[in-house]
Amino acid sequence: MSELSPDAIRSFQQQRGLNVTGLIDEVTARALEESRWKLGDRSLYLRESPLIRGDDVATLQSRLTEMGFDSGRVDGIFGARTESAVKEFQKSAGIAIDGKCGPATIISLLRLSKIVSGGLPSILRESAVQKNRGPALANKVIVLDPSGGTSESILYDIAVRTEGRLLALGASVFLTRGPHNEPSDIERISFANSSSSDLMISLHADTYQNNVAHGCATYFYGADAHGVHSVVGERFANLVQREICARTDLLNCHTHAKSWDLLRLTKAPAVQIDVGYLSNEGDLARLNRPDFRDVIAEALVIAIQRLYLATEDDAKTGTLRLSDLRSAGIRR
Repeated sequence: MSELSPDAIRSFQQQRGLNVTGLIDEVTARALEESRWKLGDRSLYLRESPLIRGDDVATLQSRLTEMGFDSGRVDGIFGARTESAVKEFQKSAGIAIDGKCGPATIISLLRLSKIVSGGLPSILRESAVQKNRGPALANKVIVLDPSGGTSESILYDIAVRTEGRLLALGASVFLTRGPHNEPSDIERISFANSSSSDLMISLHADTYQNNVAHGCATYFYGADAHGVHSVVGERFANLVQREICARTDLLNCHTHAKSWDLLRLTKAPAVQIDVGYLSNEGDLARLNRPDFRDVIAEALVIAIQRLYLATEDDAKTGTLRLSDLRSAGIRR
């Protein structure tokens, strides 16, 4: 790894949806290790922590998903759901059912995947789950994840304002942290997963080396290297990005697919929203205003509601208000 040039590292990070720094940090080192494994290089099976990770696992999950076996999200981690999908495949292929992806299973996968085309059932499954949850927020579990650091008070305040509005509409809301503690990424992911959440929203504020950069951007799980993304996460990212930019004068820095652990390992659709740049005088002045944070909170709630509305019931970006939701009785 030390022989890689900064340009090669940047190219790898760009391809994998990581932060492009040109430096090998812990996340990049792990991604480099995962990328060296191809399906067939080793046997894959469920083991005690740490679980097996790698591109070979992601390829296995993609193959199983394309053939209609539910291995869950293509995350490159061989967990219990992947083992169950392997067993189902082995049963259908008439080979030994042990949940291990060894030579016989790989040969059967390669042979059958040439004649079976399953389309994108994972996308259909994720969309169906979201649609079947219905439009009401009363049965939804939303996890809000305000980051700490220099932006702690701003982001926590936005989270609390959003929480109050969601509670008023009947949703169940959990915050990953209090006003002064700072859990790790793994702790926040574990918290969201243990909460059986329908949606996780991570709030951040960006900084840059000069004060020119400004605006709002939203990120969802997507890995071009594996050809996968969260369809619900992408839809919500687009909704919330458009709502924020329609209701404020923040520059639209658009939505982007990333494979950050927070987005990849959270079971529910997850997004990260960068609500502005603390290094930009204009963005910082906006975020320091309580009325501006109120607008951000309302945009978040409206985007959440729009995610669960049927297409024919949806409204144009920037037009819905909380009073509209209450008068429509959507909270029931």
